[in-house]
Amino acid sequence: MTPPIDFNDRMLSLGLARVSEAAAHASARLIGRGDEKAADQAAVNAMREQLNSLDIKGVVVIGEGERDEAPMLYIGEEVGTGEGPAVDIALDPLEGTTLTAKDMPNALTVVAMAPRGTLLHAPDVYMEKLAIGPGYAKDVVSLEMTPTERVLALAKAQGVQPGDITCCILERDRHAELIREVRETGAAIRLITDGDVAGVIHCAEPDFTGIDMYMGSGGAPEGVLAASALKCMGGQMWGKLLFRNDDERGRAAKAGITDLDKIYTRDELVKSDVIFAATGVTNGSIVRGVKREPNYIETETILMRSKTGSVRRVIYRNPIR
Repeated sequence: MTPPIDFNDRMLSLGLARVSEAAAHASARLIGRGDEKAADQAAVNAMREQLNSLDIKGVVVIGEGERDEAPMLYIGEEVGTGEGPAVDIALDPLEGTTLTAKDMPNALTVVAMAPRGTLLHAPDVYMEKLAIGPGYAKDVVSLEMTPTERVLALAKAQGVQPGDITCCILERDRHAELIREVRETGAAIRLITDGDVAGVIHCAEPDFTGIDMYMGSGGAPEGVLAASALKCMGGQMWGKLLFRNDDERGRAAKAGITDLDKIYTRDELVKSDVIFAATGVTNGSIVRGVKREPNYIETETILMRSKTGSVRRVIYRNPIR
């Protein structure tokens, strides 16, 4: 029997950076043009082309929807040359299509890679999420706590007052009660209009971003991407799938999920070593956006490996020929 090929994360990481960079270059041409679909499609096309140049046997487990719903990088699509390790791919070719179309901050291209069968095949439903950065005792906060209890517990763990805590929450009508309760504790809230992968990543660098905790509901696929980043940077995360109807419960069954009430930890969302890359499209608090000059295009990418805990910021200057 032929032994499995090792997941060579060190060698694959630079290739993964090229994947996110290519998508950022392509979508940047549509910044401020008001066309979300065109920007997303440009990123998808570029990302697919770069993924197919990698020596991997890749399967997209977090993608742009089901095959019959999205002629894009769909769930189950095989990518790569077919040579090399078998891997799971989680991606969001353009996290922040609205942000790109309106030239607003924090649009990113995002991709993660892990050995086959180790990323949660999250269905396209909502997920309740809670995340904090590194350096805390295990389970200092939890999804079972109320928002008030989470703020008080985190403040106690830091040795500060609740008013010194800043939470990041996606600005949606469904979060009105959550926002009200958090503010009643005295904590500050940074509301974001889109991009909750970036929102979760903010927790991992509180000295840089000023964010202590992320909470609220957003897309489950984005939850797996966010957990991939936190596994590299350190931090804790929990997620619980939310279902509004039988159709969404059916999506979970199709993805092989039987316990609909399960609360997933970070290491259950991402079960093994993972590599993660995100490139800025518009300027943001994590990475700078694509910069165009007369003779070159410049991007900034954050590239991470959970195996070593390494976090690199890569500036790529590509001459325009």
